[in-house]
Amino acid sequence: MAFPALLLSLLGAAYVTPARAGEGEGIRVRDGRLVEAGGEPLVLRGFNHGYAFGHGPQSVFGDMQASGANAVRVALSSGHEWPATRPAEVAAVIARCKAARLICVLDVHDTMGYGTQPGAASIAQAVDYWLTLRDVLRHEEAYVVLNIANEPSGHAVDADWVGNTKEAIARLRAAGLPHALMVDAPNWGNDAFRVMYDNAAGVFEADPRRNVIFDVHMYGPFDTADKVSGYLGAFVRQKLPIVVGEFSQIHEYGDPDEDAIMAYCQEHGLGYLGWSWSGNSPQYSYLDVVSDYRPGRLTQWGRRLVDGPNGLRATSHPASVYGRLWLAAAR
Repeated sequence: MAFPALLLSLLGAAYVTPARAGEGEGIRVRDGRLVEAGGEPLVLRGFNHGYAFGHGPQSVFGDMQASGANAVRVALSSGHEWPATRPAEVAAVIARCKAARLICVLDVHDTMGYGTQPGAASIAQAVDYWLTLRDVLRHEEAYVVLNIANEPSGHAVDADWVGNTKEAIARLRAAGLPHALMVDAPNWGNDAFRVMYDNAAGVFEADPRRNVIFDVHMYGPFDTADKVSGYLGAFVRQKLPIVVGEFSQIHEYGDPDEDAIMAYCQEHGLGYLGWSWSGNSPQYSYLDVVSDYRPGRLTQWGRRLVDGPNGLRATSHPASVYGRLWLAAAR
């Protein structure tokens, strides 16, 4: 009979029961934490992928998932720094994330260092780009987080992060996008002047859906455990959702305390996404997790992030939207 043969073939093998992704409100904030449509906790763990400036091989999303990621932050371009990532291409990226069972955090990357970096896009221009993607993003809120603008100002730049971020959220909601929205800190994402730190509660309350995630990038300024816990702890105490959207083991502008970052995130159930999978320029190749996009060639940073204490393989859990794994067995 075919049925016993099928049952035997499933013994010792994982079977995926897909979740019905259209149910509920998608990824959302509840009581200061991220949850999925069905209410399951969601702790984002994974890598950044510089898609806008290096697509990588077709296998890249599956390779990241196989290395322990449940999420990937994907750099898109609005056309200011690199050629614009077109809607059909974004749709393909989302489909590839879903095929690899990854939560897809999409970011407009060429806002980086606005006011300092020549040609960088403003937060408002990033929103203009998001609005061209409405049809692509519709019904993807169970799988996709919209990271409005990457590192949206340089150092010592008064770019009205609070006002511009509130306006961006209002425009995206008015356009009918119900997704979880991620907002990066100003000052190259490090929040050097504590603008996001001091104003996060007001920005969160400005969203009628109360579905905003805060993203800090922890490089040189976060070189001790006290600095890491001091910053992240303020958000935890206020029940404001925060992730470390970028960090590394070493950096040319200071030495981040990656051990403290990963330990604090694990202790408090916060997400972290390491920069970055592969494809950094030769000057920054020390930031690559793997060499030449080859998953079997972990760098020193990759070994720390993937297999070290509080690393991805030990702490990352698949998103429930992609189904639960179970072993078929006779009852």
